[in-house]
Amino acid sequence: MTLSVAVLMDPISTIKVAKDTSFAMLLEAQRRGHSLLYFEQAGLALRDGVPWARLAALQVRDDPRDWYTLGEPQWRDLRDIDVVLMRKDPPVDAQFINDTLVLEVAHRAGVTVVNKPQALRDCNEKLFAMDFPQCIVPTLVARDAGELRRFAAEHGEVVLKPLDGMGGRGIFRVKAGDSNLNSMLETLLGGDAHGAGRQLTIAQKYIPEITAGDKRILVVDGEPVPYALARIPQGNEFRGNLAAGGRGEGVPLSERDRWIVAQVAPELRRRGLLFVGLDVIGDYLTEINVTSPTCVRELDRQFGLNIAGQLFDVIEQRVAGTRAA
Repeated sequence: MTLSVAVLMDPISTIKVAKDTSFAMLLEAQRRGHSLLYFEQAGLALRDGVPWARLAALQVRDDPRDWYTLGEPQWRDLRDIDVVLMRKDPPVDAQFINDTLVLEVAHRAGVTVVNKPQALRDCNEKLFAMDFPQCIVPTLVARDAGELRRFAAEHGEVVLKPLDGMGGRGIFRVKAGDSNLNSMLETLLGGDAHGAGRQLTIAQKYIPEITAGDKRILVVDGEPVPYALARIPQGNEFRGNLAAGGRGEGVPLSERDRWIVAQVAPELRRRGLLFVGLDVIGDYLTEINVTSPTCVRELDRQFGLNIAGQLFDVIEQRVAGTRAA
């Protein structure tokens, strides 16, 4: 089966080939003989209710000096494409949401969109984890600075973060009574640290096991990859994110990790989330990444896996089912 596979992503010219999961997907699709097409946010449109995209033919090579070739972009009816990989990085801002609305039209016309556009809108990566209270640490989401201070006082030490961040940006670790707490709240809430802010902020009880790593568990159509990438903080840094300088070390999934996946997987399948990254610290789920989960390249390299191959097995089955229907 030969498919047309379009990818919506940030500029391919800026990626780090050795780390980029979208690139791993493209390499696998090309290896299988599928035709690749590339577009960015500016190349998405609706014409009289029809989804269109300004698509350029794409070829990829696993060469950090020369990794892609693009053809001349042309506007095409997106309904004629078999698969769209929605791999735009956060923030999930108004423009991201608008893109999912256009892709929803393509999805309704039978295009396989990974991940499903409605799920991308509905599943905030920080809030979605709270659908599984049995898996998480005490957590508060609020705009009220007083409530957030009370939460910090209750639990002694907390992590504060914005709802739309990625890569560890805007994350603070703070103890109750810290003289910097008000400043942190002003930054995150976008308002007065003594009243109500404009932006919801999430506070989680600090998990000391972060020193052993913030584990990224990849889940393909509800099935976990058997190894996680533990992103281990370095030096005085408490964040394990690779973008914040964390060191990635592959580890087998623990029984608790598999239990967490089992709790979450049915809902992932129900929502059409084919490729997801769970973040687990110690025994607790902290985030569910649905927009553009990463760490495929690192795990493939350390354990001889082909995670993008697992994903495309599922995608091809979905497309075959759509065609048969």
